[in-house]
Amino acid sequence: MTEMHDVTENAANDRDVTDLVLEDILTGVLPAGTWLKQIDLEKRYDCTRPEVRRALDRLSQKRLVEHVPNRGYHVYQPDGRRAQEVSDIRVILETAVADLMVERATPESITRLRQLASHFDRMTMEGTVLEHYEANLAFHRELLLLSGNNELVDLVSEIRQRTSSAPVSQWRTRARVERSAREHHMMVDALEARDAADLKRLIEAHIRQTGDAAPTESAARQA
Repeated sequence: MTEMHDVTENAANDRDVTDLVLEDILTGVLPAGTWLKQIDLEKRYDCTRPEVRRALDRLSQKRLVEHVPNRGYHVYQPDGRRAQEVSDIRVILETAVADLMVERATPESITRLRQLASHFDRMTMEGTVLEHYEANLAFHRELLLLSGNNELVDLVSEIRQRTSSAPVSQWRTRARVERSAREHHMMVDALEARDAADLKRLIEAHIRQTGDAAPTESAARQA
């Protein structure tokens, strides 16, 4: 019983350290490119070396920090050209299956997507940064699963890891977070309306962060 309690407590501590490091990255306390010395993080967050290592590994998997063999970890340094190219690839792949997503959408899948969009909203207000990030991934994965192509879902997931994650690159302002939340709901609305063209437009605007996600004229007339 004691052993199980210890494991649970350690897991909770690991999440806390991860969230603390992530908060410092997002608020600029640990700017892009900063080398993360584990001994410094132990002192800063009053935790153990294994907790720091697990937190860094977790954040490395999210492309929030980068591990350089034989050197250590540093806060991920975005590459503008690479980010643009990844966005281009995502737009091509994700808009290409919009027709399939509309065709395969069922009342049940639409309900599930609405629940995930609402969960993202709640995490905006109540969750940790990491929970917010995971809620975003869950929504987009569920949306792509409607394509019926699991390889595509995995490919897009892998491609996302080639640039910094949403919290670092996109969610630095409250307005951007709120706009992302609205765009999630608008994509579900487009699915329910069987409007593949609007869904494609919303997906591209969401990926590129252009802000071009206002309702179309036809959608406005229907509202």
